[in-house]
Amino acid sequence: MPLDQSFVGRSWPPTEPYLVGREKIREFARAIGATDAAYHDPAAARALGYPDVVAPPTFPVAITMAASRQVIADPALGLDYTRVVHGDQRFAYTRPVVAGDALVCVNSVDEITSRGGHEFITTRTEVTTEAGEPVVTVWSKLVQRGEEH
Repeated sequence: MPLDQSFVGRSWPPTEPYLVGREKIREFARAIGATDAAYHDPAAARALGYPDVVAPPTFPVAITMAASRQVIADPALGLDYTRVVHGDQRFAYTRPVVAGDALVCVNSVDEITSRGGHEFITTRTEVTTEAGEPVVTVWSKLVQRGEEH
């Protein structure tokens, strides 16, 4: 079943705030092998002008993947997650994520296309502080593989 084109341009309500913890940043940094001291040591981060440890650039995936369930779990979209592979991920930062941030996500669907029997959906997540300060915009492209016959 093709994805529902009426989802293009649709946005969802803001998520509940996600409180970014120092240990979550450290765990993420260890998991990806990021050894920069600013990811682990508050003093090293403060020496660089940050209020606390700073998150590696791909850290927002931990927040936006959970938030994107608003989109992908909507049965009206027609997405069969058993046939989905990750196609692309992009980040446009206004400022880095730091421990202590309370971040809110607003999801939108930017594009739905079909090529070669596969469906492509591009979502955009605007990540801001609770006060509405922009932090990062994250685009994610998912590919729903064509059905096997």
